[in-house]
Amino acid sequence: MSPHVKKDDNVMILSGRDKGKKGKVLQVLPDEGKVLVDGINVVKRHTRPRPPKIPQGGILEKALPICASRVMLVCPKCGKATRTGRKFMESGEKVRLCKKCGEQI
Repeated sequence: MSPHVKKDDNVMILSGRDKGKKGKVLQVLPDEGKVLVDGINVVKRHTRPRPPKIPQGGILEKALPICASRVMLVCPKCGKATRTGRKFMESGEKVRLCKKCGEQI
């Protein structure tokens, strides 16, 4: 099932410990139904040094993916969290619409 958000969209978190926060989608994982949002669902991991990637070990913070159903797209025009609609343009292109203001996203 294709997610309702895409990479580089601004989203608002609907539930969980980060409820109400906004962030930018870094990656969409459609097979798992999850999205990776910048600064959201950040956890601490104790890691060992691995010279090519991690030269120094320690406690590192990293963002984990969250379920796509827990995020809602923020409309760039009206600035509100909104559902999205789909519409075919005359050229045959499918575009997303804001359900609150009706503008193309």
